[in-house]
Amino acid sequence: MKQKTERIIEALAAAGIEYAADSSVAARSSFKIGGSAALALFPKSERELVDALSLIDGEGVRCEIIGNASNLLFAFDYFDGALIFTSGLGGISVDGNKIFCGAGVSLTHLSSVAAEHSLTGLEFAYGIPALVGGAVYMNAGAYGGAVSDVIEYSIAYDRVSQRTFRLYDGDFSYRYSKYMRKSNLVCLGAVFALPFGNEEEIKEKMAQNMASRKANQPLEYPSAGSYFKRPEGHFAGKLIEDCGLKGLSVGGAQVSEKHAGFIINRGGATYSDVLALEEKIKEKVFSEFGVELEREVRVIMN
Repeated sequence: MKQKTERIIEALAAAGIEYAADSSVAARSSFKIGGSAALALFPKSERELVDALSLIDGEGVRCEIIGNASNLLFAFDYFDGALIFTSGLGGISVDGNKIFCGAGVSLTHLSSVAAEHSLTGLEFAYGIPALVGGAVYMNAGAYGGAVSDVIEYSIAYDRVSQRTFRLYDGDFSYRYSKYMRKSNLVCLGAVFALPFGNEEEIKEKMAQNMASRKANQPLEYPSAGSYFKRPEGHFAGKLIEDCGLKGLSVGGAQVSEKHAGFIINRGGATYSDVLALEEKIKEKVFSEFGVELEREVRVIMN
C-alpha cells in the first residue's frame, strides 16, 4: 500500500491536484469524529476529480467520495485508502428556469440562487448542510420536499467505463438513489428544473424553514443530522422520545435533548460511542414498538 500511495502522490503532485497524506479527518467532519486517512484529496474541478479517480483506481486503492462529510460518521482510527472531498467542485449558473451546478455547491447556496431568480421548489433545501453531490446520492429532503422532486438530470461518471453521461433516471426513492446501488457511479453535478414563483414568498418560506431548524434541531452541537431514516408510518425522533431516551449517553455521544432524532457529540465522542448508542436506541425502540430503525447516516469503515 505504501508504494501505491507514493505513486499516487507523485502523480497528484504532477497534476497539481491538492492532497494531504496521513491526514486527520475529524476536523473536516460535521460530527467532529474520526481518525486519519492515508490520503485526503481536494479536487477543484470535474477534470481533477476524474483524473484523481483514474489514478487511484489504476493502483487498486480503495477510495470513498466524501462530499463535505456532513451526513457521515468516520468509524476508523486509520483509513488505508483515499478520501475525496468534493467541496471544490463549485460552479453554478441559471438559464431560464434551470439551474446548472457542480457537485460541490452547497444546498443552501443553491436554494439561495434559486430564490434570487424567483425559482421555487428548493425552499426545503435551505439550511441542509450538504453538497449537491451528496444530496443527489441520498435523495436528501426536508419539509415535504426532496431532490427527486426538482432534479432534471445529474452528471454521472462511471468509474468502470471511465465515461461521463447525463443520468435522467436516478431511480429515486426515500433517501435512496441509483448512485447508492451503483457504487461505480459518481455524481459530478446536476441540473434542476424549477417553476417560477414570487421571490418574496420563496424567501419567506426559506426563512421559516431556517427558523424551524434553529428552534428544533441541536445545531449548537456536532452531529451528522437526522441519524435514522423515517420508518413507514412513524417518525424516528418521536419513537425514540416515547421510549424516554432523550439525553441517553454513551461516552461523549448523546441522544439530543432538543430533538431525539439526532445523536450529538457532546465532547470527545468516539465512533465507538456513537455506534454503541445507536444499538441501544434500536434495541429499545424495537422492544417497545416493534419498529426496526434504519441508519440514515453513512458510516465509513476501514
